[in-house]
Amino acid sequence: MNVRRHLIPAAAVAAVTALGAATLSACSTDTAAGNTGRFDVVASFYPMAFLAERIGGDHVHVTTLTSPGQEPHDLELSPRQIASLEESDAVLYLKGLQPSVDEAVAQAPVKTRIDAATLTTLERHGDEVGGHAAGHNGHEDGEKAGRDPHVWLDPVRYAQVAEGVAKAFERADPQHAADYKKNTAALVKQLDELNTEFTDGLAHTRTKVFITTHAAFGYLAERYGLTEEAVNGLDPESEPSAARVRDLERIAKADGVSTVFYETLVSDKTAKTLAADSGLRTDVLDPLEGITGTSRGKDYFAVQHANLTALRQALGAK
Repeated sequence: MNVRRHLIPAAAVAAVTALGAATLSACSTDTAAGNTGRFDVVASFYPMAFLAERIGGDHVHVTTLTSPGQEPHDLELSPRQIASLEESDAVLYLKGLQPSVDEAVAQAPVKTRIDAATLTTLERHGDEVGGHAAGHNGHEDGEKAGRDPHVWLDPVRYAQVAEGVAKAFERADPQHAADYKKNTAALVKQLDELNTEFTDGLAHTRTKVFITTHAAFGYLAERYGLTEEAVNGLDPESEPSAARVRDLERIAKADGVSTVFYETLVSDKTAKTLAADSGLRTDVLDPLEGITGTSRGKDYFAVQHANLTALRQALGAK
């Protein structure tokens, strides 16, 4: 759809020369972003690409900047990806999650910029999120507390984002507005049903506390009356302090925690060490930052259903 052409910035050209063709082909699931004859959307990572594809249907061509299996927090854009932003009709991203994307979007001459963080509410989350767990560890770690970007794991907030994305698509591509409305209504209905499944499935459990290595599930915990206790806070690569590990061992004993959850895109070493020291099991709770061959499902809804099953087992659902 986009027939505009822009020059790659001088810095990007220099980077091409220095890094070579191998760099150009890395890090993107689809590097042909512009001039496809459809509404060309660049999405920053999987949850944004999923929305763009479901809402846009056949009218959109979606390019994803984060490759399957790549940890999105660590994304560094290639010169070709920067060029794809310049040639796109719209960019859909979540400001605050991927600094390299935020910087590139700020500099790219894209008419339609959709920041998912502005389409719902973001809260400050620390290592503990949700109900106060057995009177322990009620403080919030000031250094790790920040605006939590993981809104897509809460079906209600994700539906709010979907509706905002649809309105942006309708304004940018009014010729297909009716289809965008229809597709969004179907998606929101499915998200509403998922919310009901989580609400019912987690209503009666032996414990309300779960431990994760990555504090990605704060919104989900708040939505369904749970408490997430995270090993590493919002940064999945950070190392926990010895004091935090001791806290988690006490929490696990006090609240009858059975499982330490880890994710597939980050090393499970910390989870397995903590579990072994505390006599717990480990399992996957997928933050849905990317779909790979090891994911427990091929799309957002399949993986969320797998997450619900894992939580029900870990929390002792009745």
